[in-house]
Amino acid sequence: MEVTTSSQPLSAQEADTLIVPIFDGETPSSDAPEALAELLDSGEARRSFRSLALAHADGRRWLLVGLGSRNDFTPERARVAAVSVLERGRELSARVLCWSLPSESGADIAAAITEGTVLADYRLERFKSAEEDLDAPPKQLEALIVACPDEYAGAVSAAAVVVEAANRARDLQNRPANDLTPTALGEYAKALGEDTPGLNVEVEGRASLMARGMGAFAAVAQGSVQEPALITLRYEGTGAVGPVLSFVGKAVTFDSGGISLKPAPKMAEMKFDMSGGAAALEATAAIARLGLPVRLLTVIGATENLPSGSAIKPGDIVTAANGKTIEINNTDAEGRLVLADCLCHAVSQGAERVIDLATLTGAVIVALGSTHAGLMSNDDDFAELVESAGARTGEIVWRLPLHEEYDALVKGRFADLDNSPAARKAGTITAASFLSNFVGDVPWAHLDIAGSAWDLNRPYVGKGASGYGVRLLVELARSFAD
Repeated sequence: MEVTTSSQPLSAQEADTLIVPIFDGETPSSDAPEALAELLDSGEARRSFRSLALAHADGRRWLLVGLGSRNDFTPERARVAAVSVLERGRELSARVLCWSLPSESGADIAAAITEGTVLADYRLERFKSAEEDLDAPPKQLEALIVACPDEYAGAVSAAAVVVEAANRARDLQNRPANDLTPTALGEYAKALGEDTPGLNVEVEGRASLMARGMGAFAAVAQGSVQEPALITLRYEGTGAVGPVLSFVGKAVTFDSGGISLKPAPKMAEMKFDMSGGAAALEATAAIARLGLPVRLLTVIGATENLPSGSAIKPGDIVTAANGKTIEINNTDAEGRLVLADCLCHAVSQGAERVIDLATLTGAVIVALGSTHAGLMSNDDDFAELVESAGARTGEIVWRLPLHEEYDALVKGRFADLDNSPAARKAGTITAASFLSNFVGDVPWAHLDIAGSAWDLNRPYVGKGASGYGVRLLVELARSFAD
């Protein structure tokens, strides 16, 4: 979809469908046709949130969208309103939508309209047979125009870059595991680096894991014939100052549970276990495309977790890159093993602020559902930056506590650490407590996105992959660029 802005009046726009927003107690903009006011007077149109009414004038469609109370209107409500407009536009076979920016709104609302529209317009068609139906309405928009002041053009353009990255992350998430192997993800990352100025990408395999002493990551990978991939991306923007920010992503491209095999129902969803890695990868590319003045190091651990004669077994003991030994008491608690070595790698490469994303525990879904991702951190200031970035993007998080009593739960009987404490208490928090052993004193935040990475069921990202985390990570990077 092409996304542009224009400061011309709505009636002068080259679009087949023109969007006129209206708040409670207000009247349509002066360049809207009289037909919309007549619909309001007759009661056919309403000003309540997401109410829609259609009129025709000057050979084009005019769609009135109610926004409800001005005092209640937020960027998140703008995203949701944009979805209603897009869905009605599809019914009308619209190809080009032009939104008039709601009166007295700022750049954040213009950006949010862009985000809601582009995210909701997402479709994955690559695995379907091509069937041409000349009478079928268009599946996707050709273009979106946001009619707004010229000074908002940069915000709209940047929003388009970020949500297009989120949609590419959704493409990665939705690809089946026989298509998106760890090797394929590594090749995708290298191609991304070649296409993105300023982005350097290195991909290493099994031999490098062993040479680097990454015994925890390598242990997960040893059950699969697929080569694992340690993907490292580096970007330094022009004029970059501040600490080296690091994104770390779990990318288990298929998680069967290993020897501790998962139940068959919904196991197909375990292709989504690479969602943290997809978000970290595409957010990094978006930051480079935007040219943000930050220093960024991204580390992604990609592997499969499968049962085989060479797979790790419950009771095995492995050694992570920092020398910590780990009892493997559940091979389905593999994500923290991959992340342990990836966190060590990020710190060893100079990371000064680290945030990791992982579909790590089912316990976070029990605690928070899909509304919030779980946030745990060893640094209050850094955690506040993450929370604020989530609030601004609508990818909201809820902070859970860390405490020395949780640390005691992950102590091993025969090794330093236990990857799956038998007590089954505070599963999301103990997973974070485990990870905290691999970052030292570096300010660190952990996002458990198991409830948010797919089937988020927000209007602009319904079923399937959500691309959760891309927008939050880019916004977090902006907080270090200011």
